[in-house]
Amino acid sequence: MPTHAEQRLIAYTPEQLFDLVADVEKYPQFLPWCVKATIKSQTEQELVAELTIGFGPFRETFTSRVTLERPSRIRVRYEKGPFRYLNNVWTFTPDPRGCLVDFFVDFEFRSRLLQNAMGVVFNEGVRLMVSAFIKRARDIYGVQTAQKPYTPTRIILIER
Repeated sequence: MPTHAEQRLIAYTPEQLFDLVADVEKYPQFLPWCVKATIKSQTEQELVAELTIGFGPFRETFTSRVTLERPSRIRVRYEKGPFRYLNNVWTFTPDPRGCLVDFFVDFEFRSRLLQNAMGVVFNEGVRLMVSAFIKRARDIYGVQTAQKPYTPTRIILIER
């Protein structure tokens, strides 16, 4: 299945970006296709979240365990729902110009119908999702003037 890895230099602090990504309950307010987010349990190092995604006629709910390694890394492990597997990692590295963000996602739906439907829009969908997080940072923290709020530096698309 397609895998997406992306690296961007973003003019916010790692702490700001970590907090934004870790605030899972707010995802329906800004993330495309996320229609509901519920935190089932939460500690300082981990949370269990149930997300409902919808696109076109499809609507699916899944549960993930999110490991919070403040302020440098967020790992998402799939627990139950429509996927065969889901791996997602955000890494936040300090940079004199802001934060170097590495984003990785790899997943496969159990349903061939869902997989085929998502496969058509996967890469564009992931780019839209990353852009939604950047826009959210701008909305919450304001536009940073030291550098443009986001500058793509490397995008790697891997087809399997």
